[in-house]
Order: sequence, then C-alpha cells, then structure tokens
Amino acid sequence: MSMVQESVEVEVPLHTAYNQWTQFEDFPRFMEGVEEVTQIDARHNHWKTRVGGATREFDTEIVDQMPDQKIAWRTIGGDVQQMGVVTFEPLDAGRTAVRLAIDFEPEGVAQKAADVMGMVDRRVKGDLRRFKSFIEDRGLESGAWRGRITPS
Repeated sequence: MSMVQESVEVEVPLHTAYNQWTQFEDFPRFMEGVEEVTQIDARHNHWKTRVGGATREFDTEIVDQMPDQKIAWRTIGGDVQQMGVVTFEPLDAGRTAVRLAIDFEPEGVAQKAADVMGMVDRRVKGDLRRFKSFIEDRGLESGAWRGRITPS
C-alpha cells in the first residue's frame, strides 16, 4: 500500500468546511478525474473516475464519521483498494485546517509508475487547493449531513 498525506487551510469556519465535504456529489466540481459520485445512503457512495484514459467505478463505505472532526472511508468490492480519512481542525473562528490521508494499492504498471513519480501526491494536493477555492468562493456550504457513523 502507498500513502498520501496533504493538508490545506481554508478561510471558512470549521462547520462550513466540514458540511461541504459531506456533499459527496459535489466532488467532481473540485476533484480531478472524478466524473461522478452518487450517494447511495448515509454510509455508501458509488464513484465513477477517469484517470489516464481509463474509467473505473467502485463503491466506498464510510466507516467512521464525527461531525466537525473527521470522515473515514474504505472501498468495498471491486478492484480499487483504498482507505482514507479527512480531518478538520479549527484554526480560529474563520479558518480551518483540512487534512487528508489516503492509503491505496496502485494497480498495474501505469498506476505504480504514477505513484513512484509523485503524481498521486500532486493530484491530491491539487484537489485540496481546488476545494479551498470552491468553498472560499462560495463562502457557504451547498448542504450538510451531520449524522454520526460509528465503526462497526
């Protein structure tokens, strides 16, 4: 497994950053290569991605979610193996640190080469920069889900 860790400071209050991140269907608006995310229920999402000309579809399960603190997930079924956590930390009343850590298993020669060359790290860093622009330009979240999901 490979790991990517990146963070960004956003100029919005903690609850605004967290609430926006719970709007998974908005991810294609700031995540490179993500074509569509469909929220199936409170715990499950279906993803469609296109990276390097290859389209992949997979499902994720949220395994731990605590409002204003973290969202942890893992892929289930399929050939994409990934798990991760995004955490939120208030820096002051109007600024939040968003930290993203992802463990993934690169599949095939192209993905392994991209991982070795740091392309995955750069993509995640770019996604966080685009999230920063997205939420700061809006100033408000597009929705929110503040339920608690506990590890099973």
